[in-house]
Amino acid sequence: PPQRALVSRIGLIVLGLCCCLVLFYLLACKPASHSSQKSLLWPGGATSKEGYMALLQEREDSHRHYINSLTKQIAQLKEALQERTQQLQESLDKARTKGILPQGLESLHKTQTQFDLKEFFRSQLNQAEVNSGATLPSEYAVIPFDTFTLQRVYQLETGLTRHPEERPVRKDRRNELLGAVETALHILNGPQQHVDNARRKHTYSPSNFVEGLARTERDRGSVYELTFRGDGLQDFTQLVLFRPFGPVMKVNSDSVDTRSMLINIIVPLSKRSDAFRLFINNFREVCIQQDGRVHLTVVYFGRDQIDQVKSMLDQTTSFTLIQMNEEFSRGRGLDVGARAWRQSQNVLLFFCDVDIHFTADFLTSCRLNTEPGKKVYYPVLFSQYNPSIIYSNQSVLPSIQQQLVIRKETGFWRDFGFGMTCQYRSDFINIGGFDRNIKGWGLEDVHLYRKYLHSKLMVIRAPSRGLFHLWHEKTCADELPPDKYKMCMQTKAMSEASHGQLGELFFKREPCRHLQENHKKKKLSFNK
Repeated sequence: PPQRALVSRIGLIVLGLCCCLVLFYLLACKPASHSSQKSLLWPGGATSKEGYMALLQEREDSHRHYINSLTKQIAQLKEALQERTQQLQESLDKARTKGILPQGLESLHKTQTQFDLKEFFRSQLNQAEVNSGATLPSEYAVIPFDTFTLQRVYQLETGLTRHPEERPVRKDRRNELLGAVETALHILNGPQQHVDNARRKHTYSPSNFVEGLARTERDRGSVYELTFRGDGLQDFTQLVLFRPFGPVMKVNSDSVDTRSMLINIIVPLSKRSDAFRLFINNFREVCIQQDGRVHLTVVYFGRDQIDQVKSMLDQTTSFTLIQMNEEFSRGRGLDVGARAWRQSQNVLLFFCDVDIHFTADFLTSCRLNTEPGKKVYYPVLFSQYNPSIIYSNQSVLPSIQQQLVIRKETGFWRDFGFGMTCQYRSDFINIGGFDRNIKGWGLEDVHLYRKYLHSKLMVIRAPSRGLFHLWHEKTCADELPPDKYKMCMQTKAMSEASHGQLGELFFKREPCRHLQENHKKKKLSFNK
């Protein structure tokens, strides 16, 4: 027992010594105070006030260095920009001195204090064909419009794969056109338009949108001519918007009342009483029953079938029949019909052929896209292919109304024809009318078209969704001169069927031969 007590005492003493050594070690290795060293900031960790201040000072120094670096770079860029601007100004001065400054760069030849973005946009508007027409060298220089509604776009540049009538597949194109309509609605419904009580009563919506025309001049901008229906069926508002490759600018806003706009349809005719019967039925339905503001002038050449034509006209109101005992000349007939108008009113003329079918919407477009002394309308009609080829798989041909469908299988935009046109009689007389020396078929419409292109009048060239050329057998007379005969044959070839349909007709033996060969191969393999 005494020995055990001694061992316990010695153990306690050793344990106490160890604890003292540990305590002494901890006191000797104590870390320095926070005041003598920087603290690192860590998200979620604790630190002292002095540590935060040190960190903020460090961040401030870092940002100051970054700002100094950016300021230095901006100064270098300004110096480079000033140098390039001086070089450009010297080049423009030299070009102006030599008289070779390109058109459209005149606005750049200004001091920096004179030039601003708004003035540039205004110069683009003044140079674009918006408020007035431009002198053009030929019919090929015309930039045609696209016609569009809220659902469809009608365009000429279709090629072999695209459709003459289509929904805009590309989102940017769709947003562009719908954005123009939305901008127009915002203008029409804005407070600046509420100038009288009558205007306040009407709020425009997308359902009031009738039709739009759009085209882009690549070095100027895009033009949009938008038509909205007003309070009455014959009241319209037209807006012209211009996008100079920047924000859309309002050009003007006009209210158009078409009640008093009488259209005189002039049709030159010789024989073809069956075609005239279809035309007069279309005339009665659209012009008399639906529109009611149309006069018909028929210039008839010769005496053959004149009695049938007279009997059909006797059942029609508001018409004039002029008989010409001479050789048929389309230009001569249209010229005589236009000058035969004896009323004081400056009538709107629609030069038309007997194989044309039109709708009431086209008559509205005819009125809205023409203006005396300012605009003439040259619509691009949709030309029908040979129905016997298009509907060869059907036992009975569809009716005329059912055939009037705008698809690439049923027809094409007749963009090489300029015969159907709307223009005021005063403009037709002032421009000099048709060339009366041209006989028979062709060229007289091109000559008149070129006259307007060489004038200051605006030429509205756009596809029309309400104007159709009905297919008929075309005969090219042997007595035609070579240039006219070639034009006639080209028109005849294009009017028969589409590229694919003509290919099927031309290669129709190939599929049969292919089937026969496959049948022989299968029979031989079966016998083996």
